[in-house]
Amino acid sequence: MKRLSVLPQQCLLLMTCLLMALEAVPIDIDKTKVKAEGHVEGEKVENPDTGLYYDEYLRQVIDVLETDKHFREKLQTADIEEIKSGKLSRELDLVSHHVRTRLDELKRQEVARLRMLIKAKMDSVQDTGIDHQALLKQFEHLNHQNPDTFEPKDLDMLIKAATSDLENYDKTRHEEFKKYEMMKEHERREYLKTLDEEKRKKEESKFEEMKKKHGDHPKVHHPGSKDQLKEVWEEADGLDPNEFDPKTFFKLHDVNNDGFLDEQELEALFTKELEKVYDPKNEEDDMVEMEEERLRMREHVMNEVDINKDRLVTLEEFLRATEKKEFLEPDSWETLDQQQLFTEEELKEFENHISQQEDELRKKAEELQKQKEELQRQHDQLQAQKQELQQVVKQMEQKKLQQGNPPAVPGGELKIQPPGEHKAGDAPQHPAGGDQPLPPGHVQEPAVRTDQVHP
Repeated sequence: MKRLSVLPQQCLLLMTCLLMALEAVPIDIDKTKVKAEGHVEGEKVENPDTGLYYDEYLRQVIDVLETDKHFREKLQTADIEEIKSGKLSRELDLVSHHVRTRLDELKRQEVARLRMLIKAKMDSVQDTGIDHQALLKQFEHLNHQNPDTFEPKDLDMLIKAATSDLENYDKTRHEEFKKYEMMKEHERREYLKTLDEEKRKKEESKFEEMKKKHGDHPKVHHPGSKDQLKEVWEEADGLDPNEFDPKTFFKLHDVNNDGFLDEQELEALFTKELEKVYDPKNEEDDMVEMEEERLRMREHVMNEVDINKDRLVTLEEFLRATEKKEFLEPDSWETLDQQQLFTEEELKEFENHISQQEDELRKKAEELQKQKEELQRQHDQLQAQKQELQQVVKQMEQKKLQQGNPPAVPGGELKIQPPGEHKAGDAPQHPAGGDQPLPPGHVQEPAVRTDQVHP
């Protein structure tokens, strides 16, 4: 799963709005390493791929817009609603000509890239009847009807597309995890069907034993509660639990010192809780489930703390959350092993879907096998014709040899001697049996036939 790191402070407002969910997408890093090297002022922070198919285009547009002083000033005074409503997009008309030129070039490159993708798709299905423009409409992050210039509409479309796509990222992850769990159960049941009664009972007993072993773990603190944060304060930060201070805690875990806790920084706080339940060395512990548990914890804390729903936690929001009753006296936290992730009806529907896919694949495999057999038949037929022709040529050459004709060269063709060329030993005879060449201008008299009768 692709994840993201913290974004530069100088483009915070733009990223907050253009990429509201960007920082929500977790990254694959060692989350036990909460403390990182201090952020250097002006240092360029490299951000991993968002997972969006237009990720590179999105980042390049942001980088170019950051270079315009007017646009950057407007960002500093704009709120989220102004940006999402498209009001900020209209400020694009006031940016410098140099910036607009660079944005135009970026858009032309993106359109060219999309057209290459579409062509590849068309070639893969070998369907020349596909409407090129209709395919291009599926890319909603730019105005494809104007492929040459970057207009306010393009910025507005980019903002809305990125916001929508990234806000749905967590939902997609939940759906994928649910399918993953159903597939695990489906494969387990299918495997049991292949066993006899005795082996099946042993396998089911082993399954229940591993399930029980996984569930036997220390109590997991409620994410975002005082007990949970104090445990991080003591074990990860190495500080005295009796001196726990929310403000200091916030600053310690604001890794890039931008004044916010983004969702990746929040996820790092749950590592200690997750280690109570999951160990990569244990057969019964599934690391895919651990990441789903991490996602659930992060979503829960954000719902409780993030007041303005911008997917960033400010110091004010964090301190306000520590004053709530839920912070001091939270409810118990139910881990995934304590929940029913899907119903039997959902599993049955999932299995029916798999069965349909398998049937389609089987039909395609049968069609491909038939095509293979037909090609083999045609190949065998051509080979037979080739052998027959070779036999005919061989017979013709034998016949010519029997009749005293010169043999044909391989391939059944006679070799024709070019004019003026002779093989060794075939030199032309000279007059009077001589072996010297005739003098220039000399015309050889025709030979007199001895059997000619003179009058």
